[in-house]
Amino acid sequence: MNELVALDLPAGPAWVEALRRAWDAGDAVLPLDRRLAPAAQVVVLQTLAAGTVVTDSGRERLPGGRPVEPGDALVMATSGTAGTPKGVVLTHEAVAASARATTARLGLDPSAQRWLACLPLNHIGGLSVITKALCTGAGLTVLPGFEPDAVLAAAGPEVVVSLVPTALRRVGSGAWHTVVLGGSAPPEALPANVVSTYGMTETGSGVVYDGTPLDGVEVTVDDADGQVRVRGPMLLRSYRDGRVPLDAGGWLATGDAGRFVDGRLVVDGRLSELIVTGGENVWPTPVEAIIAEHPAVAEVAVAGRPDPEWGERVVAFVVPSPTRPPPSLDELRGLVRDRLAGFAAPRELVVVDALPKTSIGKLRRADLA
Repeated sequence: MNELVALDLPAGPAWVEALRRAWDAGDAVLPLDRRLAPAAQVVVLQTLAAGTVVTDSGRERLPGGRPVEPGDALVMATSGTAGTPKGVVLTHEAVAASARATTARLGLDPSAQRWLACLPLNHIGGLSVITKALCTGAGLTVLPGFEPDAVLAAAGPEVVVSLVPTALRRVGSGAWHTVVLGGSAPPEALPANVVSTYGMTETGSGVVYDGTPLDGVEVTVDDADGQVRVRGPMLLRSYRDGRVPLDAGGWLATGDAGRFVDGRLVVDGRLSELIVTGGENVWPTPVEAIIAEHPAVAEVAVAGRPDPEWGERVVAFVVPSPTRPPPSLDELRGLVRDRLAGFAAPRELVVVDALPKTSIGKLRRADLA
């Protein structure tokens, strides 16, 4: 009977070899976040019912393990309601479909290009680099984590790397064959070798590249609520608890709002992140893009807070530039008012030392409000 094997190992060749061994045995793999406290790791292992954990010290059997279905390849832990982990089950067929579609869209030759993995492997954006290389036979280098000097030392004109915007700012784009950029909203202007992607754990990594779905992927936007819906062979089979989020036609409701502009998908943000202020709808991402242009702003995030007069008020959380005094609220309001609309301008400014982010640099917007 096949089981779920949790890997609690540092990223590197030994991690990849452990993945191969589990797959050869017919088992599925759960990549553990090694930065979690031991108690938090136990919650993940118990909730997702792993049968074995592999550590630097060897293999350990776990109580309460539950079998996996034949063909299951990965169970990826994501945060559910109230932080309870849920497991996204991806099959070997889904993983391979993602690898083939990505390779075709990027025009890669597995015998000529190689992948570099430098993002955390407990996130699909980091792990999918490994699975794409394994499924296509491409070369692969796996680093212990994202450290700019080490990443640049592994760069080259034949290397394809997956990054998030924060990481891209630190290593640039010039040293790579291709940069696959995901994790959060990309900068407006991207170099020719940087491809912006849209996807999530449930879609097995990015399924829309530069606004265009990968081959075999269908995307629609619901007329009623503006929600993006996706269908394709790389989608999850189910969650670990047996719930299937796909409808009868195989469509996944993403929870994101989007629209098509000149035939390309534009994602406005999570439906849950929409700010309704004075009866007007404000998406955080466009406001953030404008505020980020202020020379005194190093990083910015926008969220809504309850307001007795407006229902919600737009709040800008700003990490100031280390070389300049923080911007004023009036300055930021003027920028947004002149470029977007008065109702979208922030009514409150909160200066912070850092923004709450995931381990791959994705903003945890819910933690702001």
